[in-house]
Parts: sequence; structure tokens; C-alpha cells
Amino acid sequence: MATVGQACLILALGLCAYGAGASIAGARAGREGLVISGRRALYALVLVTTIAFAILEAAFLRSDFSYTVVATHSSTTTPWYYRFAAAWSSQEGSLLLWLWLLSMWSALAVFLLRGRLRDVAPYATAVLLGLGAFFSALLLFTASPFATVAQAPFEGVGLNPLLRHPSMMIHPVMLYSGYTLFSVPFAFAVGALIVRRVDAEWIRSTRFFALGAWLALGFGIILGARWSYAELGWGGYWAWDPVENASLLPWLTGTAFLHSVMIQERRGMLKVWNASLVLTTGVLCILGTFLVRSGILDSIHAFVQEGNTIAWAFTSLICVMTIASVYLVVSRRRDALRSEARIDSFLSRESMFLANNLVFVGLAFVVFWGTFFPLISEAITGDKAAVGPPWFDRYTVPLVLILVLLSGIGPVIAWRRSSASRLWRSVRAPVIFAAAVVVAVLVLVSGAPSHHLTMLLLLFALFAIGVAVQELWRGMRARQAMTHSGPVVALGGLVKRNRRRYGGYIVHIGIAVLFIGVALSSAFDGSRDIRLKPGGSVTVKGYTFTYVKPTGRIAQRAGELERIELGSRVRVTKDGRTVATLEPSRGYYPVNAPMMGVLSRYFEGESTSEIGLKGGAIRDLWIAEQPDISALQRKVKRADALFVQLVRSGRIKMTQAAEVRDLTLQRFVRDYAASPPPAQFRVIVNPMVQWIWIGATIVFLGGLLCLWPAPGTVRGRVRAGYAARVAQDLGRA
Repeated sequence: MATVGQACLILALGLCAYGAGASIAGARAGREGLVISGRRALYALVLVTTIAFAILEAAFLRSDFSYTVVATHSSTTTPWYYRFAAAWSSQEGSLLLWLWLLSMWSALAVFLLRGRLRDVAPYATAVLLGLGAFFSALLLFTASPFATVAQAPFEGVGLNPLLRHPSMMIHPVMLYSGYTLFSVPFAFAVGALIVRRVDAEWIRSTRFFALGAWLALGFGIILGARWSYAELGWGGYWAWDPVENASLLPWLTGTAFLHSVMIQERRGMLKVWNASLVLTTGVLCILGTFLVRSGILDSIHAFVQEGNTIAWAFTSLICVMTIASVYLVVSRRRDALRSEARIDSFLSRESMFLANNLVFVGLAFVVFWGTFFPLISEAITGDKAAVGPPWFDRYTVPLVLILVLLSGIGPVIAWRRSSASRLWRSVRAPVIFAAAVVVAVLVLVSGAPSHHLTMLLLLFALFAIGVAVQELWRGMRARQAMTHSGPVVALGGLVKRNRRRYGGYIVHIGIAVLFIGVALSSAFDGSRDIRLKPGGSVTVKGYTFTYVKPTGRIAQRAGELERIELGSRVRVTKDGRTVATLEPSRGYYPVNAPMMGVLSRYFEGESTSEIGLKGGAIRDLWIAEQPDISALQRKVKRADALFVQLVRSGRIKMTQAAEVRDLTLQRFVRDYAASPPPAQFRVIVNPMVQWIWIGATIVFLGGLLCLWPAPGTVRGRVRAGYAARVAQDLGRA
């Protein structure tokens, strides 16, 4: 089957090369047959990449260690659902996933838009197939997932324990879906610029894919934040890691694009700006993929890369995309990209949207500069210096404050021209609501007056929520008056008739709620790092954490020892009342090294933190433990030496070795639980952090509402496609 998979990659490269060439030749010569042939090559690409990906997944699920990638990223003790996800935990598998998703989304776009943008589509198809050719070539010549060995090992290395989390099964797929979906508007923007057809039609045609990309990428980012909070054992959800930042960059520019295209659709403005934004977003998606694989910046998310082939390949692609994008925009700026109108007044929705865009781009620039500062400083000074979270916070917090404020003003200010008095009448109620809540917080919450920026962000976020709720309320009341229906029916009908507008309001509410969670959890959290013996306790923010007793167990899967868990039971009380019982632990996974001791290898491999968490709408109780196993490791090493002597002397037969090993490890775990040394704990009381995940859920629901096609859209597309085919037949006649 590995040969079939490799053959599929060869076919994929051939299909991409042929399809791109046929599409361009057909567009330039006006030969419809070649254009259709290029489109069908894209459909065929979906088939061959699906077969290749299915072959790789089957190899992981059946633990076929003759595949090098399976042997190095899976094992028989890895649960089947994590074996399924392990396919994209590797360099090779993730590149194949990227190619597969790119082919599917590209084929879907070309299929749905057939008959529309007939002059643009062939060039867009060629761009998408060109990207497919790049990834096919990488898989064939630098990182083949179908490389095999003649003698398969008995056991695999196993999946990195840090990736054994439900979020990691979905997080990479969502990120890659976002990256590949953004390739669609990028490709159609290139095609529109080539043929100088840059009206709003290409924007309307690709909005579904731009919005889907934004939604998938945002969902992937949030899943990564949740994984960090629940798995890494440091208690945070965002560390300004280079790979985290790389996924945030296209999301920021993509968000700016989704806002600014409204101005082009309504008034024919900002054509240069919109083209630049969507092309930049496409380049940043490739940059994000590049950072994970190049190893040029240190990150816990990056793949280990030996050699510079992939790094140089991605660098070349990014340079080509950037140079081509700049050329297309500059060469079309005076004719095709000329604006049809100008901003009439500072107090207008156009100016608010433009300011919103500038803030998003400013945020993207700050994140980009901070992320690549180690390379910039090394190029200038020779020293590879890095900036930390305080540097990012210093510049991003003021920009976020402005952004949240603008998200409240934008929906209520008029197009073209408004006045201060009219704007005040529109925002008066939300301002009073936000101010009243902030004053109440200042009075009731100790320490709140000293957190000026937090209170300001809270004020602006509540203002944005108030504006969105006010607009939903006004629309509902107006529809009630027209239809004489109840409030729920009226609200449902209102949203159904204008999903894009009111879904956007829901997204604004979710973003504001998310920022409230970020601000309050960052400003008012309490944490302690402390070493405790059983019976010891520590108090954080009025909650007392008491180390009740140690715990230990051996987890087995498929008859083999999967991991050893050493942890504790911790009781949490407040005012003498028990509010939670938490059980943090540390899981130790064996290392697959024949030269390692029979017992020692179970403590020398990767380990992962399993946190104790009691979540709530008001606060999270969070605890992680680092057991002290130094004394246990010394005992294990002595037991290893004795174990070898007994085997060599024949007192332990080889058929009994596994049973004796398991019994010995169980005894060590019981001994640790009976008389444990002090353990190191990190204890956090995190207020309002749950509102980050609640806000993200609201954003997701609002985004889905915007994405959901309006009634009649599908029928309209069918009629348009039928009309296009009839026109084509008449033209042939």
C-alpha cells in the first residue's frame, strides 16, 4: 500500500502541473475545453490525495511500523483515536493533510463558482493547483509519508504525550482548514487582478470561503489556547509563542479584510487596500505553515527539522507570492483599483471601518515584529535576542482598547456622514449601561481601582455588548410592529432575513465577552508555587488547598504498560466549607530505547501534566503537580541492575520477565504512595477565565450564522448555473 500512496503523490504532482498549465493556456487562448480540463484536474487531485491520506491513516490505525512515520509517531499502547490523530503530528503527515484540505476546499470553490467569474476562475484554478504542486513536490522529494523500512520494529516510539489531548485531534485540522480556505480568496484575488476585473463580484463570490477560513482559523486558535491551559501545566492560555503568533497573523488581517470589503461593496472604495489585505493574508498563511516546519524560531509547537531543504523551499514560495502580489497591486493601482468614491466625513461608518482596519493591521505588525525580532536582531547585531510577553502586552493592550471601542461605534454610526449629536443619541444607553457596571465593579471588587487599563477595557467591552444588544432589540421591536408576532418569533425572523448583519452583532458580543474574560482573569488571578508534604496547605485568594494524600497507578493498554501516574488528592475549602476535590498528577511514558534499563525506561521518557481543575462562571480552581521522583529513580536503577543479574543467572526466565517487571513497578508505585517525598505544586485561582471559552463559543455561533446561506441562495445558484449552461450551449450553436 505504501507504493500506492507514493504513486498517488506522483499523480498529484502531475495533475497539478497539467491542470495549472491547461487553465492558463485555456484562459489566454480562449479555449473553453482546456479551462474545463484544468478544472477537472483539480477534481482528480481530490481523489488521489484522499486515497493517499486514507492509506496513511490505515497504516496508523493498524500500527504498521514498516512505515517510518508510523514507527516514529505511534505505538500499540497509543489509543486508537490518538493513533488516528497521530497522522498529522508528524512533518510528513501534516503536509499531506495540508495538501488534502487544499484540494478539497479548492475543488469545492471551483465547483460552486463554475459559470461565474469565467475570466477570473482559470487563473484562480492555476494558482490553487500551483500551491498543490508545491506541497506535492515537498511530499515526494523531502518528506514522504510513505517511506518504509525492510525490517519493521516490534514497537513504535509513540505519540508525544503532550499531544494526547482531545483538542489536539481537532486543533491542527482547524488551523490547516483556515490556512487552505484563505487560499481560495487569495487565488481569486490574483485572478481578478490579472484580468483587471476588481469590482465587488469576486469579493461576493469568495466571501463564503473567506468567512469560513476566518471561522476555522479562529476556532483552531481557541482550541490551542484551551490545550495550553489544560495540558502544559503552566496555567496560561497564551504565551506569545512564535507558532501561536503565526496563526494569529492571518486571522488579524483576514478580520480586517472581512470588515473593509463592506465599504467596497457599498461604495466602491478601498480597492487597493482590500486587494493588499487578502493577498497579505494568503502569504501569512504560508508563513504560518513555514514557521512550524523550518525550525528558524524556537517553539514547543514546531516540528524538529533536520536540514534546510523545506525551509528554503518555503522561503522561495513566500518570496514568489510576495513579489507577485506587490507587482499586481502596484501595476493595477491607477486604473483597475481606482476608488469610485471618497470618505465624506470623519464621523461616518466608512471612517470607523478604516480606523478598525488600521488597528488590526497595527496589531498584526506588532505581532510580526515581536515574533521575528530574534532574526531581525541577529541580522543587525549578530545576537539573537527575543522579546517576551511583557513587550507584546505593552503594545497590544492599547490597540485592543481602541479596537473594542470601535467595534461599539461602527454598527450605529451612519454611512457617508453623521453628526456628534446623532451619534450620541445612538450610543447614549449603552454608554450609561457600561459606566454603571464599571462603577459597581470599582465599588464592590477590592483592588479594581488600581487596574486602570482593565477597567477601561471592561468599560469599552460592555459598551460594545450594549450597542449590539440595542441593535438586536430595536430590530426585534420593529419586526414585532410589522408582523404582530411574539419577541422570540420576531427576533428569529429578523436574524433569518439578515444573517450577515445580525450574525456580525453576535460575533461582536462574543469578542467583547472574550476580552472581558482575558482582562479580568489576567488582572485578578492569584497563584502560588509551593512545595507541600501530605497534610500541608496553602491559601490563595481565600481558597485553602490541602494536600490530602498521594496517589499512584499504572495504566495499561492492549496488555502493555502505557504510563505510570503519580499524583495527589487535594481538598479545596473556603470559610471551612469544601468546594472541590482535585486530583492533579504527572504521567510518565516509557522511552523506546533498548539500551535503557528495563525499569528505568518507564521514568526516562516523556511526561505530561494532568491538571486538577474545577471550573466555574466566577472563577477556576487550577492545580498542577510535579512529584519528586529522584529517590524513586535511584531505587529503580538499583532494581535494574539486580533484574539483569537475576535474568543472567537464570533465576528469572525470559518468559517471566514481563510479569516480574510489572509486579516490580507496581510495588514501586505503592511504596511511593505509602511514603511520598514533598511534591511541588502550582496553585492558581483564576477569576472569569471561563468567559474566554464562553465568548469564543458565542463568536463561533455568530460566525456560523453569518456563514449559513440565506433562504433562496442555493436556488439562486442553481438557476444561475443553469442559465450559464444554456448561454454556453447557445453560444456553441
